[in-house]
Amino acid sequence: MRNRVVAALLTLCSAAVLESQSRPLVAPAAAAIYARLLPQIETIKLFDHHAHPALPDDADVDIAPPPPGGTPLRMRDDNPETSAAARALFGFPFADMKGAHGQWLVDKKSALKKQYAGAKYFDEMLDRLGIETSMANRVAMAPYLDPARFKWVFFVDCYMFPFDNSALAAKNTDEAVYMPLQTKLRRQYEQALGLDAPPATFDGYLSFVSRSLAANQARGGAAVKFEAAYFRSLSFDDPSREAAAAIYDEYRRGGVPSADEYKTFQDFIFRHIVSEAGRLRLPVHIHTSVGGGDYFNLRGVNVLNLENVLRDPRYATTTFVLIHGGYPFDREAILLAFMKNVYLDSSATELILYPTEFKNVLKHWLETFPAKVTFGTDAYPYNAALGVEEVYWMGVHTSRTALAAALAEMIAAREITEQQALPMARAYLHDTAAALYK
Repeated sequence: MRNRVVAALLTLCSAAVLESQSRPLVAPAAAAIYARLLPQIETIKLFDHHAHPALPDDADVDIAPPPPGGTPLRMRDDNPETSAAARALFGFPFADMKGAHGQWLVDKKSALKKQYAGAKYFDEMLDRLGIETSMANRVAMAPYLDPARFKWVFFVDCYMFPFDNSALAAKNTDEAVYMPLQTKLRRQYEQALGLDAPPATFDGYLSFVSRSLAANQARGGAAVKFEAAYFRSLSFDDPSREAAAAIYDEYRRGGVPSADEYKTFQDFIFRHIVSEAGRLRLPVHIHTSVGGGDYFNLRGVNVLNLENVLRDPRYATTTFVLIHGGYPFDREAILLAFMKNVYLDSSATELILYPTEFKNVLKHWLETFPAKVTFGTDAYPYNAALGVEEVYWMGVHTSRTALAAALAEMIAAREITEQQALPMARAYLHDTAAALYK
């Protein structure tokens, strides 16, 4: 009798978890079309253009880890959707992750990691999620990530900060966390090439940056990643080589450059990296949306700040990916995709927004340049219970349902036909991004 009562309670609890999963509201005229499209869209294998796959205690997960600050409603600890994700992946029988409930999930994952040893655990997670390939934004790849399934995107902001960064670290509590990590990563890149300090000349420093990019590519790097908006504006001027060289010569051995001097140097190095990435055929990923922390500058991350770079004919062979689709400047971002070498990634937008609003964003993108928009999750391990696995699932579920709703409404409005919808879905979920990395 007691077992039957427990089973009944778990069933009720599981039903509550399922009901807690948000879904897009679809226009009545599109409801039947949505019902036909969704099962087909759910079978499409995914190419996740942006994620941070890691175990919760992995220090290499990000060079700019989220600092304390406000958290959008959907990503808070008490969001019941996270429990829905855990139930779908692990049979989680509770409606929240508090206390013993969270420990149940931690223990479940621990047992699975023993069952699927080494790199097999995360391969199994991708299989459960329907993800074929996931781009891994990380300081370095981990042995528990299968390079056949996870492609390394390495961070490059550190090349812009070779001087005394104490003044930058003192700006606010966010930069106090970020700046030492930039210095640490640059030193790691130097050591990988046998250097114990920045080169003595500016020409030597540019050579170091170029050789370091190539070395990371040889180690499996598939793209480079700028998180520059966490440290400064995305407005990059076009200073002369002589101006940047003079600043390097002045401060290489010590001293703190002024804000204007450091910006001039950074602007030149940014453009050097963009140029070299094009030469090496490494796509350039740029964080272009709102970010975490108390001091993130939203005005500075406006994608229109990048227009002079994206439209510069010197970088016509460089592929740019506007990571997170520029949100909340998503309408401006899609218009930058007029250029053949500019793409959008939708990661994080589908986590900040609930499916109904994300449907509206995605629909506008698909109505403008459907072949330039790619799927991503921005999955990140927030803690031992709410890991990267659940965030992956939320991103996948939101994107598939919002995509089906957006396409259904476009069909109902006679913007596209039902025959056109599935090729567009495959392009967004897989084909467009996969083609960028051959």
